[in-house]
Amino acid sequence: MSSKIYVGNLPYSVTGPSLERNFAEYGGVLSAKVMMDRETGRSKGFGFVEMVSADVAQAAIKELNGMSVDGRSIVVNMARPREESRDSGGYSADGFKATSRADVGYGNGGHGGGRY
Repeated sequence: MSSKIYVGNLPYSVTGPSLERNFAEYGGVLSAKVMMDRETGRSKGFGFVEMVSADVAQAAIKELNGMSVDGRSIVVNMARPREESRDSGGYSADGFKATSRADVGYGNGGHGGGRY
């Protein structure tokens, strides 16, 4: 069973080290990270904590889920595996591809152009 925990609805003042300290009260913490916005450098309001074992993770979840932190009720649960993203285009090993949709773009009728 996974020992990775999702922590949501975090106040923007929470940092990785403070998140790690709070979870360390329930057992060993392997890593703690608050997700940051690339453009603004500000917290996105959620993060992930990886605990040393699933039992320690469950104890932390039980105690911390719903706890008020700076007036916000945080959400703490087991992290779900990341879902495969839908192909929205962009650069890959195969080169740049605008999109995989046939109904979008120039030369397909619709907005932005038609068949010549």
